Amino acid sequence: MTDFFEQIQIYQKSVETALEYWLPSIESEPKILHQAMHYSVLAEGKRIRPILLYATGQAFDVELSNLNGQACAVEIMHAYSLIHDDLPSMDDDDLRRGRPTCHKAFDEATAILAGDALQTLAFQILATDPKIKTNDAQRLKMIETLSLASGSNGMAGGQAIDLASVGSKLNIEQLENMHSHKTGALIKASAEIGALSANNVTPELFSCISNYAKYIGIAFQIKDDILDIESDTSTLGKPQGSDLALNKPTYPNLLGLDGAKEMANKLYYKAIKCLDVFDEKAKMLRQIADYIIKRSK
Repeated sequence: MTDFFEQIQIYQKSVETALEYWLPSIESEPKILHQAMHYSVLAEGKRIRPILLYATGQAFDVELSNLNGQACAVEIMHAYSLIHDDLPSMDDDDLRRGRPTCHKAFDEATAILAGDALQTLAFQILATDPKIKTNDAQRLKMIETLSLASGSNGMAGGQAIDLASVGSKLNIEQLENMHSHKTGALIKASAEIGALSANNVTPELFSCISNYAKYIGIAFQIKDDILDIESDTSTLGKPQGSDLALNKPTYPNLLGLDGAKEMANKLYYKAIKCLDVFDEKAKMLRQIADYIIKRSK
C-alpha cells in the first residue's frame, strides 16, 4: 500500500494548494468571516471526497490539474456541512479535526455565515473554473449533482432525519436511508463529478462508478459508527462516544459490533464488484474502498 499512500499525499497536496487559491484572502474584508472559512476548510482532514474525485477522474484519463476545481468544490461543500452540523442547534460539538469547532473558535453567527459562504463558493468554482475541460452540459450536470447531494434530498435532508431520530428506534432500512443522504450523498457525488470531468464516459461506466460510490459511502458511515465505539478522541479528532452519549441510532446499535463489521465488508465487496468493468486504471478506486473499511480514524 506504499504507492497508495504516496498517491493519497499527492492528491491531498493538490487539493490543499487549490483550496488556498480559491478561498478569499484572510487579509480582505470581512476578515473574521474569511478567517473562519480558512480555519474550517484547511484544518487537517482525510480529504476522502477530493481523493475519490481525483481517483475517478484519473481512471478516465483526466489530468490531475483539470480536477482541482472540482475537488475543491466537494471539499468546501463538506466543510460547510461540518460547520453547520457542529452548531449548538444541531449536534452541539466542541471538537472537530482535533481542534475547537468553528463556532467555538469564533462565534455562532460567524460559523453560520462561514458555512453559507462556503456553500456558495463551491458552486462558484464549478461554474467558473477555466481548467474544467468539459462541455457546458457536463459542467451544468456537475453543478446539478452537487446541488442534489447537498440539499433536502442529500446532506441537509439527512441531517434533518438525524436530528429527528435522536432517541428513536430506527430499523436498518431507515438508518441506511438517513446515512445515504447525510454521508453517502456527497461521497457518491464526488465520484460522479470525477466521472463527469471526462469526455469518454458511457452511461454504463457512469452507473458502475455511481454504484461503487454508493456502497463505499454507506461503508464509510458504518466504519465511523464502529470507530465511535472502538477508537479514542485523540485519534478521531472529535469526541469519541458522542453518538452513544446523544443516543443516536447507529449500525452497531442495530446490528451489534460484529454485525456492523460484517455489513461493512459486504458493502466493500459489492463496491469492488462494480469496478470489474475497469482495468488497472481503477486501481486507486479499489484501494480507496479497502482503506475506508480498514482506517483507524
